[in-house]
Amino acid sequence: MADKRTERRGRWTAEQERQAGRQIRSAEARAMLLARGNPVADRILGSRPRRVERTRAGEVSRLEQAIEALWTASKDDAELREAARQAKEAWEEAEALRWNLAMSGRRIAHGEARKLAGPFMDEADLVQEGYIGLLRAAKRFDPEREIRFSTYARWWVRAQMTRAIDHHGRPVRLPGGAVEQTRNLRKVIQEYELAGAEFTIADLAREVGIDEKRARFLLGQGKTVSIDEPVEEGPRQRSLDFFLEDEEAIQPEEEAIRVQELERLKAAFGSLSERHRHVLARRYGLDDDRFRTLSEVGEGLNLSRERVRQIEREALGRLKDDHIREVA
Repeated sequence: MADKRTERRGRWTAEQERQAGRQIRSAEARAMLLARGNPVADRILGSRPRRVERTRAGEVSRLEQAIEALWTASKDDAELREAARQAKEAWEEAEALRWNLAMSGRRIAHGEARKLAGPFMDEADLVQEGYIGLLRAAKRFDPEREIRFSTYARWWVRAQMTRAIDHHGRPVRLPGGAVEQTRNLRKVIQEYELAGAEFTIADLAREVGIDEKRARFLLGQGKTVSIDEPVEEGPRQRSLDFFLEDEEAIQPEEEAIRVQELERLKAAFGSLSERHRHVLARRYGLDDDRFRTLSEVGEGLNLSRERVRQIEREALGRLKDDHIREVA
């Protein structure tokens, strides 16, 4: 690990990054070894993943699911408790090491946030997105490859930030695939402009590999209209702001639907444990209309944010299963 001087600077050497990556792999290997032997965990670890899951991140996610399954099974089987406890400890050690590795590159998040901050997202929000990118990079980092974590993580940080800007900087949010196509169209436009060549929408669509109608639609999504711009002619001109509805006002039909959905949700809560109900109620403001972060919920229960996330996922999974059975 980094010495105190390096930690104060927030920078690790290449060898320290590789060492941290090896320690993460070692902890994950111990967790996997301890999880194997249980039928539930073996089924998850031995399952054939989809193409998109045949990655380092997919492997780590399956290991996490297997350990959670082993931990759940150990509650009803005393013989599994020791192995489940050791596997859980090894996994938590790997998570802590992964967090330390990710935070060693936090200066990258701050640097990229200063470059990309603008009217749609400020620097503080972009830094938070950058931290998400760092965690994704740490989950995929391979210490045996000839590349530094700080170099590898920069791409993930910037990708996370630009995607967030694309999502929050538009009146209508676009799906991930459309965002990528829009970004590719802009790159082609820039290439044509740098070359001083003329181009049409059809040329851009052909370069990106989409039809002309879709290219025209995607490029039109970036246009915005000022709410102060007059939209009526004559002596009494009124701006778009005059015609916008009051978003703070409660709509009767929406309130009726909300009350009905809350009643259905409370009825579904009967199949959940007290802890599951408490976490969902606090996270989604079911009692006081106030949404809370994982950290805020964890403070009230004296749990880590990761444990709160796991409890939330379990509760939502049970509600989904109950709904499927009800529909069937």
